Amino acid sequence: MPGAGSDSGAVVSERLRASWVLLGLLAIVSAIAAGLLIGPADLESSGVILELIDRLPLVTVDSGLSSIHANIIWEVRLPRVVLGALVGATLAVSGASYQAVFRNPLADPYLLGSAAGAGLGATVAIVTGSGDGMGTFDTVPLLAFLGSLAAVALTYFLGYSSGVRRSPAALLLAGVAVASFLTAIQTFIQQRNVETIRQVYSWILGRLNTASWDEVSLLTPYALLASLVILLHRRTLDVMRLGDAEASSVGIRPQLVRLIVISAASLGTAAAVSVSGLIAFVGIIVPHTVRLLAGSSNRIVLPLSMMFGASFLMFVDLLGRTIASPAEIPIGVITAFCGAPFFVVVLRASRRSLG
Repeated sequence: MPGAGSDSGAVVSERLRASWVLLGLLAIVSAIAAGLLIGPADLESSGVILELIDRLPLVTVDSGLSSIHANIIWEVRLPRVVLGALVGATLAVSGASYQAVFRNPLADPYLLGSAAGAGLGATVAIVTGSGDGMGTFDTVPLLAFLGSLAAVALTYFLGYSSGVRRSPAALLLAGVAVASFLTAIQTFIQQRNVETIRQVYSWILGRLNTASWDEVSLLTPYALLASLVILLHRRTLDVMRLGDAEASSVGIRPQLVRLIVISAASLGTAAAVSVSGLIAFVGIIVPHTVRLLAGSSNRIVLPLSMMFGASFLMFVDLLGRTIASPAEIPIGVITAFCGAPFFVVVLRASRRSLG
């Protein structure tokens, strides 16, 4: 009888997981449809659908759209939707992995200085006039990417030399120090080049309005690699929730796993912010919400965070470009507006649980 009860419990658990996965897929499809159908240009829904079908292999239909409207779909709306999905999924799964590694619901992809490093790199590229914010070979995303990776590497070096083997707290403190130092350098550069402040802040506040297939091709390999590495460690992260000693007793090397997961999450975050700017709180809002609704196991939290992170950022971007049309609200402003009170709620809940 106990065996039958456990089997029925496992079946229910699997059904719940399948339901959440289906809901995640529905959210993604809905966000994509809304992103393609809604915009300043008034396009017929049937025409948009037929235009997409026309691009399928061995299928030829007449969408009835003009060449200009077709270009709006393929060169403006679709790359923006795809880029939003990639950035949202990458930031969300990175945030979920950070929270699993540090066993802290307030952990964030920007925790180790990646945002400060990216901001400094982008600022240097902008003030030197070496990039215009668009194109495959533009130095703004390149220097933002390199700056983000350099910041995380410096944080890990300082944390490691200060005792990260004993506690992840040393790594967090090193991240705070590195972020503060790099932010100070960025502020100094901005004060010396006030004519570029508007352009720098436009990047810092986050944006997808310059999205093109170039940015999608830049981000895709890094996002896929980072997500794959993180997902492959989802079961290991579940074991590490019990503590390093318990994980070591079953043959897991916690410090190595921590290094691999943090490196993968930081790589994905660096690539995401290099093409979208600094979009805050996605890595806190989405994973924490998933954890509250679908359970705490990383086997379900990590993949669901990717799915709902993608749909969340697509919807937020749609809101940013329509709520004050024809003007656009920076996407980072909207995520911060939603994330700041959410952060407070999580903080209060964490304090109650500790109390």
